[in-house]
Amino acid sequence: MFESFNALVNEPMSAHTTLKLGGPADYMVFPRDGEEIAAMFREAAENSVPVTVIGHGSNLLVLDGGIRGLVICIGKNMRKITREGNILKAQAGAMLGSVALEAAEAGLTGLEFASGIPGTVGGGVTMNAGAYDGEMAQVVTEVRGIRPDGTAVCLSREEMDFSYRHSVVQEKDFIVTEVTFELQPGDPAAIRARMSELNAKRSEKQPLDLPSAGSTFKRPEGYYAAALIDQCGLKGYSIGGARVSEKHAGFLVNTGTSSRDFLNLMKKVQAIVEERAGVRLEPEIRIVGTEE
Repeated sequence: MFESFNALVNEPMSAHTTLKLGGPADYMVFPRDGEEIAAMFREAAENSVPVTVIGHGSNLLVLDGGIRGLVICIGKNMRKITREGNILKAQAGAMLGSVALEAAEAGLTGLEFASGIPGTVGGGVTMNAGAYDGEMAQVVTEVRGIRPDGTAVCLSREEMDFSYRHSVVQEKDFIVTEVTFELQPGDPAAIRARMSELNAKRSEKQPLDLPSAGSTFKRPEGYYAAALIDQCGLKGYSIGGARVSEKHAGFLVNTGTSSRDFLNLMKKVQAIVEERAGVRLEPEIRIVGTEE
């Protein structure tokens, strides 16, 4: 199956996630546009094969048993970025950092916050990614996508129903293929300076030298997840090679571990924080696949 798309067979997902964990995908393909995505879904449906869609794998924990069926990876080929005036259009697989850099080079402000987020445009708009008082909802004006049956989708900012780490994409059955950003003219030097400032903050505060899936838990209303974890004395706490970062308690890192240990560490942190602080932490990362 999927030979016409040059599918990889039994492809280790550890090679396709920033966490560097995960068992094999039965089949893995890399579409170039929405038409190919629709064709991949058709072939999968004809063969009763389940489909999982990923971007850059930066907000993802794949379990040790891997992913059954077909994995469609948007983040390899769908990276085109175009500009017309203060409007940027980016395919869903474009990295947020690349779009922010494109904007900076054009003297457009609004995406500085995204310059260090290690995810794709599609993933970013799906979860309304944000940092340092900025988020996708502030700059996205239109989202295009495709349903598994091949029909097109086009949603305005209002129809996206953005909220904290949420958009309507999480409930709708369609794949994001292109996002339109509306930005404002700004001083290129000031824009670059702001991006450099934010990236320096990230390097100072986040464990960028170790594999992670980014911020592991959502921010509970009225609290900060990292502060709660730190207050519970969990910095440096580990199960196997999965560890709560000593640099930033909101990051769980891989120092040489399995997905099982990483997931168990997540559950342990949740249990301790709930017991000691009375707050239930919800995962910000997406968990897919099967246990061994």
